[in-house]
Amino acid sequence: MPHTVQVSSTPWPPGAATAIGSMPGTDPVEAAAVVVGELPDLPHLPELPGRGLGTDIVGRAAALLVDIAVEVVPSGYRVTGRPGADHRRGVDQLRRDLDAFEQAIEQAGTRPPLVKLQVAGPWTLTSEVELPRGHRALTDPGALREFTESLAEGLRGHVAEVRKRTGADVVVQLDEPSLPAVLAGALPTPSGLSTVSAVAEPDARDTLAALVSAAREASGGPVIVHCCAPRPPVALFREAGADAIALDATLLEGTPAVLTDQLGEAFDDGCVLFLGLVPSTEPATPPTLERLARPALDLLDRLGFARELLAERAVPTPTCGLAGASAAWARRALALARDLGKGFVEPPESW
Repeated sequence: MPHTVQVSSTPWPPGAATAIGSMPGTDPVEAAAVVVGELPDLPHLPELPGRGLGTDIVGRAAALLVDIAVEVVPSGYRVTGRPGADHRRGVDQLRRDLDAFEQAIEQAGTRPPLVKLQVAGPWTLTSEVELPRGHRALTDPGALREFTESLAEGLRGHVAEVRKRTGADVVVQLDEPSLPAVLAGALPTPSGLSTVSAVAEPDARDTLAALVSAAREASGGPVIVHCCAPRPPVALFREAGADAIALDATLLEGTPAVLTDQLGEAFDDGCVLFLGLVPSTEPATPPTLERLARPALDLLDRLGFARELLAERAVPTPTCGLAGASAAWARRALALARDLGKGFVEPPESW
């Protein structure tokens, strides 16, 4: 028999849908208009990595850093002594995105009660930014601490700016796609001949917890941690204080019992699941809503919870970012996520 769970109040309405972050193309005005139009309950500040360096997940987070600047070198991003053209480009592009988002909300005529913004978490950021000697920033405990504190300070200012511009409350999503590799010791060293030592889970948890706490303090709302890897570290995210976890639900079939147990414990404890259900690129066969919803329905069945809980305890999203999609599919994917949210509230008989 399905069992009861702790009910956690959320600032978004039942049946809300959103997206992970990235959108295709290079026009922030067009991207913002699509997001605000298709996701009225929980629009997200779009990211457009198609514009190049400075607008990808790492460059965007680097643009928020306070008193730490980066530059672009052949191997990627590297710490530099003072902000240069590369750093300023990221800052300028983020400002343009905010301008476009503010404009889209004004033109929509109705301000959303809540907007979502995304930023790379400390482990993903420091795994992809090099120190001056070429080593990954996460390999230096002092640098890791400085990056985390700098990102926290920059995030506070960013949340305040988004709130001021949109007139809406803000929810923060921390993206940690690199954390599984960090925990597994799978990141290559600069020489490529070996790998960076694995980070112990308690250390990974404590560093992530510092940014989760800063995000919650800045926004006053729940904090989402996102990882679309096949085996996201759910228990670690919860121990770090995540109120919600975003993952690719289409990858959960056949997961080991330990991950299923972690998901069940998290859900039972009040954690909200942002379930990636809509393909991030257009599939060969147009999907039906029932087919898209199946991983969510099967997950709750497997965990032993009533499907009705999806309405208030799950938020449908695309499986990951939409940067690789066509403009037409990106719009369609957001509309499908919205329709899935409605289906969670009033399920069709076929479900």
